Amino acid sequence: MQAVKSRIDAASRACGRDPRTVRLLAVSKTHAPERVREACAAGQRAFGENYVQEALDKMAALADLPLEWHLVGPLQSNKTRAAAERFDWVHTIDREKVARRLSEQRPADLAPLQVLVQVNVSGEASKSGVAPAGVAALARAVSSMPRLRLRGLMAIPEPGAPAERYHELGALYERLRAELDFDTLSLGMSDDMETAIAAGSTMVRIGTAIFGERAKVRDAA
Repeated sequence: MQAVKSRIDAASRACGRDPRTVRLLAVSKTHAPERVREACAAGQRAFGENYVQEALDKMAALADLPLEWHLVGPLQSNKTRAAAERFDWVHTIDREKVARRLSEQRPADLAPLQVLVQVNVSGEASKSGVAPAGVAALARAVSSMPRLRLRGLMAIPEPGAPAERYHELGALYERLRAELDFDTLSLGMSDDMETAIAAGSTMVRIGTAIFGERAKVRDAA
C-alpha cells in the first residue's frame, strides 16, 4: 500500500500537482475479504469491485468496517437494484436507461448514488462506455436524475495507449467540468497510473500493485 502511495506522490509532484488531489481506489475484485480487511487496517477505506454478487458477499463479511464500495465493472440491467441499494459509487454508466434505473431504485433514505460516465476513449468494440462524442449528452441527462450525483468521467484506455489518449480524456473532462460540476476523473491502474495522473486523473483504480495478481475469477456478475 505504501509503495502505491509513494508512486502517486511522485507522479503528482512530477507534473506539478498536489498528491492530495489524487484519490486511491483499491480494486479488490477476486481477492478474499481478509485482504480487504488488511488494507483497511493500513488506512484504506474505498474499494472497487467488478462483480455485484462478489461485492455483496464481501459487504456482508466486512459489515463491521467503515468501507466505501465502488462498482467498477460493467453493470447488467438485472443488477441495477442491488447496485443502487448497496454501493456508494458506480463508475460505469454508459446508457441513460441504466442510469434511470439506478435513480429510480436508489433508496430515499440513502445519500444520492455517486456515479461516473464511462467513456470508451479508444473506440474498442470489446470495451464498455460511450463514445467521446456522446459523453456530453449522456452526462447532462444523468446530471438531472434525482437520486444520482454525477461526479465525472471514467475510462480504461487500451494497454499501451499513447499519452495523447489520456490527455484527450483529460481535456474532455475539463470542458464539461465547469458546466456539470464535475470533480472526479477516474483514470489509471497499476501499469499506467503515472500517465493518468499527468493527464489530470483525480482517482486511480489500483488492484495488482496492492493485492498482487488476481485470484481465480468468480463465476457471478
